[in-house]
Amino acid sequence: MIHLWKEWKEKHRYREVAMVCFPLVMSMAAITVMEFTDRVFLSNYSLDSISAVAPAGIAVFLIVAFFGGVAGYTSVFIAQYCGAGAHKRVGVALWQGLYFSLFSGILTAFAVTLIAKPLFVLAGHAPEVQRLEVIYFKILGWGSIFHITNYTLSGFFAGRGITRPVMIINVIGMAFNIPLDYALINGMWIFPELGITGAAIATVASWGLITLLFSCMIFTRENHKAFLTRYGLYDPNIFSRLMRFGVPGALQFSMDIFAFTFFVFMVGRIGKTELAVSNIVISINSLAFMPAMGFSYGVSALVGQALGRRQPEEAKLAAWSAIHILLVYTFVIDLLFIFAPGLVLSIFIPASKAATNYTLVMETGIVLLRIVAAYVLMDALYMTLSGVLKGAGDTHFMMWSIGFVSLFVMILPVYFGIEVFQQGINYAWVCVLMFITSLFIVTSVRYRQGKWEKMLVVEKEVLA
Repeated sequence: MIHLWKEWKEKHRYREVAMVCFPLVMSMAAITVMEFTDRVFLSNYSLDSISAVAPAGIAVFLIVAFFGGVAGYTSVFIAQYCGAGAHKRVGVALWQGLYFSLFSGILTAFAVTLIAKPLFVLAGHAPEVQRLEVIYFKILGWGSIFHITNYTLSGFFAGRGITRPVMIINVIGMAFNIPLDYALINGMWIFPELGITGAAIATVASWGLITLLFSCMIFTRENHKAFLTRYGLYDPNIFSRLMRFGVPGALQFSMDIFAFTFFVFMVGRIGKTELAVSNIVISINSLAFMPAMGFSYGVSALVGQALGRRQPEEAKLAAWSAIHILLVYTFVIDLLFIFAPGLVLSIFIPASKAATNYTLVMETGIVLLRIVAAYVLMDALYMTLSGVLKGAGDTHFMMWSIGFVSLFVMILPVYFGIEVFQQGINYAWVCVLMFITSLFIVTSVRYRQGKWEKMLVVEKEVLA
């Protein structure tokens, strides 16, 4: 027993993982709280608004997630460069991500302008909901250049394992967003009542503030001396590597989001009330999901640094330490979702409307939250292991495997279940649970094969 205790004490990396991942979790929590309060305010504003915000938000996030995923993959390059001691390459890698972010933001602004109305007409939601979806979708798309850029800028800190600045900046953005959000939605103080338009404007303003704060902290004289952050040089070799590894990694995440986007749009075809309750449950689940994503980003950085030092065993220890921490968190969340779902849902139920059409929202939401309790566990495991594979550069496998699972475990079952067999909301959410469980199984098998331990995204000459 004493031997096992000593072995465990020598092998666990809880402290290192916590120091890197917890600030990222807080950063994700800050971003999630912005979205969460956005939807709480809109839920109390009108049922049409809460019905519209999730489909439109997920749709624009689907676009931004791809571009942001590629831009944010800069952090893996920075991690491996730092692990190898090639600090002068950090600034060059950062600028490749910034060039890509600028191009992506402009492209996204044009794209959302063109596809907004046809997209939501195709979704087939109620006309009053469609109108609000188009408004929210366009404004977030026009301001997405800030959000995409923030993926790259945060990677400068996260890739080096210095994540506290990321947390501080995102918390400031949240503190700026919440009162502005409330004021613009409801017409408080000096602001007009703009409803869902105000919610979108507040979000974009917060993104812009976060970009400004990151820029002030990164492009300093000290950072330039250590990492050459002010040399905005285009490096075709690093840029092509960013595309080679970042695009498949971003596609993997985008296909994951696309599956959820498709799911939300299909649920909207069941009915407006079902769409509203599903959106509320998604908003609640995001509070449980984002910490897992924060650990995934943190694990990617730790794995990148370990592989840059040619120490794959350290990467394994970091991954399993992260899983242990997430399992404790998941246990607490599951207790809340299983035994007190009504308490969680009550945040979205205005007291004056509890006896009307919100009664069905509460009844259905209780069942869905208990399904989500199992989902949260599988998601925590999947996100950690996928973070390991991304940190190593095993992104092509992730892309193809997620594409296969998304199509055959999520998209087709949801489509035929709702359109052909007239299944309801509970069936749709069981498909979500099967989807994330399948992702965990596939990722776990790939992790155990160990091929990722010998992978690198940076030039081998740098390590030599």
